[in-house]
Amino acid sequence: MSDLSLSTATQEAATDAILASTLKEQAERGPDLRQLHPKSHGLVWGEFIVEDDIPESLQVGVFAKKRTYPIWLRLSNASTPEKRGKLKSDLEPDIRGLAIKLLEVEGQKVFDDEKHTQDFIFLNHPVFIARDAQQFADLGKAGSGQADPELLRSLAPVFEILQAASSRQVANPLLIQYWGTTPFKLGSRVIKFSLKPHQQDQVPDAKPDSENYLREAAVKYLTQEGKEAKFDFLVQFFVDEEKTSIEDATKEWKEEDSPFIKLATVRIPAQKFDFEERKRLDEGLAFSPWHTLPEHEPLGSINLARKIYLQTAKSRHDYSEQRLREPQPYTAVLDEPK
Repeated sequence: MSDLSLSTATQEAATDAILASTLKEQAERGPDLRQLHPKSHGLVWGEFIVEDDIPESLQVGVFAKKRTYPIWLRLSNASTPEKRGKLKSDLEPDIRGLAIKLLEVEGQKVFDDEKHTQDFIFLNHPVFIARDAQQFADLGKAGSGQADPELLRSLAPVFEILQAASSRQVANPLLIQYWGTTPFKLGSRVIKFSLKPHQQDQVPDAKPDSENYLREAAVKYLTQEGKEAKFDFLVQFFVDEEKTSIEDATKEWKEEDSPFIKLATVRIPAQKFDFEERKRLDEGLAFSPWHTLPEHEPLGSINLARKIYLQTAKSRHDYSEQRLREPQPYTAVLDEPK
């Protein structure tokens, strides 16, 4: 057996371990609950506007021609649910996430669970928290108390990244930069992508005191003040494994080594979104880097592990469907007095 096949076998075993751990946690804390980025700060609609002057060599996939895609954009915290009905406070250190789902995307997808979408997933830190799937699985062991002292020592760099990523001060999740953190195809090229806001976040003088202050900030910005939010969708290109590593997701692709190039604008108009129907839609949507055209296929070990997103979403959906089919006790509903 070659070194490459050994490496592949190791990564697949690590992915299986991550999936098993995640599904176990999902079953214990609530089979119908979102386990990955469960706390939402809002699901908003918007536009993904492809630039009209993209170099011909980059005109592939959703960037093949100038057009505007309708999108859903979800803002979130990364921490898993503490228990049913109890999500981590925004006041505690956490990694913030942003996910985009392009709609009306034509073409054969890598997986066929969603036929007309293209997802892009972001974190508010330039690198991922683990080097590869094996280190990600080891981190899961540490989180569940199954790691021995030697393993914990080996995870010291991971804990440093976690601390740095979760310590970033955020006043408004619509006004900060996000990074894809892992590599993807852009046709025959290899890229990483980022979202850079047109307006920069301003950390307030007074520290927030609400457990949900990030949702409240987004509501204030888009609904109460009636402002729109815009981001540049930027890409960097692979140079070499030393400067722009594909397999080590903890290595930042420095802008001086690979400058950003703009391919699209993300526009979020002023809107109302903090209502129950939208929250139900938010909870029902699943975001995954594997909801993709082959031209934007995820690359690297961490993205291989991220296939678990598909399985955990399916498990959550299957449980909810089963509950809907179960007979429910009859409950009389009385009209309130007029």
